[in-house]
Amino acid sequence: MKQARTFRKPHAMLEVDTHYCAGCGHGVLHRILAELIDELDLRGRLVGIAPVGCAVLAYNYLDIDMSEAAHGRVPAVATGIKRARPELLVFGYQGDGDLASIGTAEIIHAANRGENYTTIFVNNGVYGMTGGQMAPTTLPGQRTATSPNGRDTSTMGFPLRMCELLNTLHNPYLIVRTALDGPAGIRSTKKWVREGLMAQIQGKGFSFIEVLSACPTYCRVSPEAALEHLRKKVKPYFPTGVFRPAPQEAANA
Repeated sequence: MKQARTFRKPHAMLEVDTHYCAGCGHGVLHRILAELIDELDLRGRLVGIAPVGCAVLAYNYLDIDMSEAAHGRVPAVATGIKRARPELLVFGYQGDGDLASIGTAEIIHAANRGENYTTIFVNNGVYGMTGGQMAPTTLPGQRTATSPNGRDTSTMGFPLRMCELLNTLHNPYLIVRTALDGPAGIRSTKKWVREGLMAQIQGKGFSFIEVLSACPTYCRVSPEAALEHLRKKVKPYFPTGVFRPAPQEAANA
């Protein structure tokens, strides 16, 4: 007797190979999005905004309407689309260089206004597309192309913790940090991306899902070692969890 197939490509994921490096979290996160698009029946009403960065070609992989934004300006484009077409669902997809560096002001003001769209923020600690330079989220002491001796916090400052920063604002509805560090982390990430989309459907306002991701290429290690680095080095500095709403409120939502 032939067994039924239980694992297959989501319909919302196009039949093309991605350009991502082995062990990169972007491909996993794209699949999560595609699964949710299918499960929530969002094709035809969901619009994504692609960043400048490793995910600049995200529109080649997801079978939905997507727009490109100038470096750091995803929140402005997402805000414009959502205000002009409030019946649509809109998500911004940004990396740490795009969101936490050139786009810092954009994301802070969108969150402060409580814009009713969903942000997915991929934090892999480096500028992956342009050669592995130090990013706003690079760890203290971490070596990169532009910090070959390690990030010196006395001259380069400390990493930005975006969830904690945005949590000081009044208007954001959902702020959460997850990690693509294994099966449990992948399941948690999918749960919170779903929550971010559902919050928008329900008109609750600005949602921010930070996703810690490995970058084996610019950590100069294997994919397995990059995941270990994510668990042992990155997560202690960027603790995962729910910042907004308060954990007890989230449990009852």
